[in-house]
Amino acid sequence: MSTKVQCVVCEGDVVLPAEVMEGELLTCPDCGTELEVVSLNPLTIAEAPEVQEDWGE
Repeated sequence: MSTKVQCVVCEGDVVLPAEVMEGELLTCPDCGTELEVVSLNPLTIAEAPEVQEDWGE
């Protein structure tokens, strides 16, 4: 059984895999935004943070 959530950017449907884990990254099929599963209970997704260069720090 798969679960659907709404994209936080475009409100399109994003289907979560059956074995979804907290911290997992997903891509919205409608707008291409990278989303992160923030919490499983309650199920919460958010726009994934941009990965920034540390420039050797």
